[in-house]
Amino acid sequence: MVDSTLLTQLASEASVAGIQQFVVGAVVQSQGEVLLLRRPEDDFMGGLWELPSGKVEPGEALDAALIREVKEEAGLDVSKIQRYLGSFDYTSGSGKASRQFNFAVDVAATKPVVLQEHDVYQWAQLDSELPVTDAVKTVLKAFAETGQAD
Repeated sequence: MVDSTLLTQLASEASVAGIQQFVVGAVVQSQGEVLLLRRPEDDFMGGLWELPSGKVEPGEALDAALIREVKEEAGLDVSKIQRYLGSFDYTSGSGKASRQFNFAVDVAATKPVVLQEHDVYQWAQLDSELPVTDAVKTVLKAFAETGQAD
């Protein structure tokens, strides 16, 4: 399980760096595949494939936000946060400096995936050419290099 001291440190460092919006992302894997979600075409960065992810609410801890976002975005229940996989920065649709903190998670069950904010999902092989941004590819590379939990 991820240490709460690490989570506090990550949030503190991001605040000092001027990050205005915290986002959490989850690598959910099953049988050597990872869950990817596609943003609807009419959404910010429409058509982009991404990890289950979302904004951290004011006053919310990173781990609590991660559990909530995986449930909201994929309908899956996080049973364990395995490890921290790194972060990346970007500018949000509203122009905020954002940092996405990414974690490997275990879920109680990988089915059914229930989408609320995305239009399609796929389970993708880690060794295939994934349709994600370079930042997400870096996160998935870190996941592959640190060992899969399945």
